[in-house]
Amino acid sequence: MKKLLTAFLLVLSLTIQPAFAEKPSEDAKLPKVLIIGDSISLGYTPYVKNMLKDQAEVVHNRGNAGPTMRGVANIEKWLGDTPWDVIHFNWGLWDMYGWEYAKEDRSPARYAERLEALVARLKKTKAKLIWGTTTPACPEPEKTMLRRFKTKVVIVPQLEQQYLDAALEVMKKNKVEVNDLYAVVAPELKKYSPAADDVHYTKPGYEKLGEQVAKSIEAALKAEK
Repeated sequence: MKKLLTAFLLVLSLTIQPAFAEKPSEDAKLPKVLIIGDSISLGYTPYVKNMLKDQAEVVHNRGNAGPTMRGVANIEKWLGDTPWDVIHFNWGLWDMYGWEYAKEDRSPARYAERLEALVARLKKTKAKLIWGTTTPACPEPEKTMLRRFKTKVVIVPQLEQQYLDAALEVMKKNKVEVNDLYAVVAPELKKYSPAADDVHYTKPGYEKLGEQVAKSIEAALKAEK
C-alpha cells in the first residue's frame, strides 16, 4: 500500500502543474516582465532576474508551461490582471517529445495552430512580445521518455526543423520579435549540456541563455521609452 501511495503521489506531482502566474509586486516604479516557458526557462530566469534587477521586475509563470496544450488551457491565469510591459515566451520541447502528452496531436501543424491562438491572446496585453526559439533536442534517446514511459524518442533534425520553422512562421506573420536561443547554445551543445540524452543545461549553459534573454528584454524596454 505504501509503495502504491508513493507511486500515486509521484505521478500526481509530474502531471499537475500550478495554473497561476507568479504575482509581481505592486511597485509601479519598475516595468513588469513575464517569462513563459518550460524547465529551460525556469533554469535561466534567475539569471535574467539578477541581470535586470535594477531595470525591471521579472517573474515567471508559476510552474512549467509545458506544451502549447497546457498554454492554451492556462494562459488567462498566467497573464492575470498585471499590465505587463514585456512578455518573453516559448513552447516547443514538450510539443516535440510529448512526455505525459504523448497521445495528444503534436504535429508541427497543430503546434502552429495552438501557437497562433496563444500569440493572438498575448497580443491583446499590448506588451512587447519576444519569442525565444526552442533550444535543441538532445541527440540520444531522451532520458525521461525512456525512464518513465519505456519509449526511445529521438527528435531527428528534420522534424526539429519543422517545429522551428512552424514557430518562426507564426512569429513572422504576427510581427513578433524573435530571440534566437537555439543559435546561442546549438554550436556548443556538448559544452553546455549535462548529457547527450538530456534537453537541459549546466549552470554555465543557463547563464549563457540568461544573458541572451536579459539582453533582448533590456533592448525591448529601452525601445519602449
